[in-house]
Amino acid sequence: MKATVIATFFGVSLICTYAAKEATKKMKKAKLYFALTDVPQIDCDVKAGKIINPEFIAKCPPGCQDVKYRVYGTDIYASFSSVCSAAIHSGIIDNTGGKILVQKVAGHSGYRGSFSNGVRSLSLPRWRESFLVSEGKPRKGVTYPSTLEYSSSKSTAVKSEPKKLEQDLKATKSADTANPSEKASEQGDAVHKEYQTSPVLTPATQTATTTPTPTTTTTDPSTTMPKPTTTPATIRTTTVAAAAKTRPGLHRVRDIGSSSVHPAYSSVVAAASRQVQAAQGRGQNTDHTGIQRQEPVATFQRAASSTAHLAMETDSWKPGLSLFDTGFSSKEELNPKPLESTSQRNPNCKVDLSFLMDGSWSIGKRRFQLQKHFLGNVAQALDIGSTGPLMGIVQYGDDPSTEFNLKTYANSKDLRNAIEKIPQKGGLSNVGKALSFVNKNFFSDANGNRGGAPNVVVVIVDGWPTDPVEEASRLARESGINIFFVTIEAAAESEKQNIIEPNFVDKAVCRTNGFYSINVPSWFSLHKVVQPLVKRVCDTDRLVCSKTCLNSADIGFVIDGSSSVGTSNFRTVLQFVANISKEFEISDTDTRIGAVQYTYEQRLEFSFDKYSTKQDVLSAIKRISYWSGGTSTGAAIRYASEQLFSKSKPNKRKIMILITDGRSYDDVRVPAMAAHRNGVIAYSVGVAWAAQDELEAIATDPDKEHSFFVDEFDNLYCFVNQLIQNICTEFNSQPRN
Repeated sequence: MKATVIATFFGVSLICTYAAKEATKKMKKAKLYFALTDVPQIDCDVKAGKIINPEFIAKCPPGCQDVKYRVYGTDIYASFSSVCSAAIHSGIIDNTGGKILVQKVAGHSGYRGSFSNGVRSLSLPRWRESFLVSEGKPRKGVTYPSTLEYSSSKSTAVKSEPKKLEQDLKATKSADTANPSEKASEQGDAVHKEYQTSPVLTPATQTATTTPTPTTTTTDPSTTMPKPTTTPATIRTTTVAAAAKTRPGLHRVRDIGSSSVHPAYSSVVAAASRQVQAAQGRGQNTDHTGIQRQEPVATFQRAASSTAHLAMETDSWKPGLSLFDTGFSSKEELNPKPLESTSQRNPNCKVDLSFLMDGSWSIGKRRFQLQKHFLGNVAQALDIGSTGPLMGIVQYGDDPSTEFNLKTYANSKDLRNAIEKIPQKGGLSNVGKALSFVNKNFFSDANGNRGGAPNVVVVIVDGWPTDPVEEASRLARESGINIFFVTIEAAAESEKQNIIEPNFVDKAVCRTNGFYSINVPSWFSLHKVVQPLVKRVCDTDRLVCSKTCLNSADIGFVIDGSSSVGTSNFRTVLQFVANISKEFEISDTDTRIGAVQYTYEQRLEFSFDKYSTKQDVLSAIKRISYWSGGTSTGAAIRYASEQLFSKSKPNKRKIMILITDGRSYDDVRVPAMAAHRNGVIAYSVGVAWAAQDELEAIATDPDKEHSFFVDEFDNLYCFVNQLIQNICTEFNSQPRN
């Protein structure tokens, strides 16, 4: 009986123990299931800097590949980047969304922009906090929050960019009352400049750095933060193991001096620690306080086994940098001062000027504001007025629109105030569309175009256009518009493959001699080009594209090579042709020259597309050999229409200059009228025995002095200037296509 009771007791105990173990297993499974399934959702516009949690798993929605969700960096990202857009850029997820693991790390001294997986990230010199992204799988032993903590009380991290523009600008101005850490996060797209530093710590940077031994401090009134006055006894360095895309997981930032360094890096870390101590012993890389400074984050993009690469990255030292760099700049840098209010008016600067301002999402709010400062300073430097320069603005994104035209504002003050109120359009950087829009719509009498003033377009573009510009630019130039380009932060070598139209500036500007293009390395350097740009647009003598009579034509010479001319006189005719040609701006995109020689037969000496430089054209004219024969001028006109002018470019004015010394053996009227109907403007030059009635029939309009008569070949040179003047008068009197 007693034995039965004991056996029963042990049996019940075993059953209870087994049941307890099973319950524990189920509880663990339930917790694991909860951890894997209860993942917080975040929006596309949520930035890592707004989330307090140093490490978390989150789920991104579809559609975060949009350009308005900006990203800064490659593999390691600045904390005011869109978390989900950064995950797409790194290849962790695609535009359909998905789970990601985010780890906060220390600030980096430089973020490299790139184009990857359909997302264009931007470069940045420095920021106070960074983050890494990897596959959304939990790491062993880490508990992840089911609800994320944000730095504001609202459930979403940030409102949409356009709605918060005014709030962000107010936050910038109230720097003395705002918390520096929060302000750095809110200033969005702030910062393409060397930054002033203030020692502000975030949860991530606290995790990534170690606490130095206590020091005596004094208060620095410029930062209201404790400022060390003695050197810490020891300074430890940090390293970030930024995982390559092929690796399954990421490792937290560890102290080099800590025993918890990941085993894979232990030998490298030890070597780096010895290098640090050696450098300290030599007294290298110290600032004025005696504090050793080091690059806060070493990023590597190779596999973890690449120890040599990690050692190289860990040992990257730069003087003058702080572990606590916040990414802030001074007020002057964030809000460049306007130019002095003294008048800069050039009485000879009478130009009609249109600025194409970049309103695309890629430019960001902060840079858009810098762009408006720049345009306001240009307006002030020009000293806008009805007797001098006039200025209008077109903003482009997906589609262009006129903010205000040439006659909207008659002085610089009103213009500057209007510029400050321009909201950002957003969209892509469709420069080609914008140039077509300006060519067709902006420079009209109704919009204040003054006719006699040169037309100038200045295109501001961040990076590169997202559509072709060559054809639109050509048509604008041939309409007499002088095109300037101001490019900011041009593409890196690795990004040039993404440009739709390589060398787009050279294809667009009025000339490729450097006068019409300005490259600015940083948005914070933009204010430095105000005066150089104003000087260039006001140099009316060099605005050659407005002189359409010299650069917007296909000029075909039809030269009489009959026996009555003779070899010596033929050389004089060629010199006359050369003297006319050299007065024009000759290139593929400007005036082009072609030539036909005729007797009874016709010969194409060279076509419009044969030579693209003035020197080549002049050399080709000199090489034309005298033919000799009869005089069939009518057949020559027909031949020139078919073989030369039929290949003229659209929007080019077609000019035929025919030189002959006698009456034609065939009819000239019918082929001449056919040429006129096809848009050929004909000028006739008769020498010696040329028939006056035929010269007038060949000329498009004899009443406008389209025909000339010269008594001797040697006097041809006297008519060069008169002929060019008549051509230019004709150009200026005709309406633009």
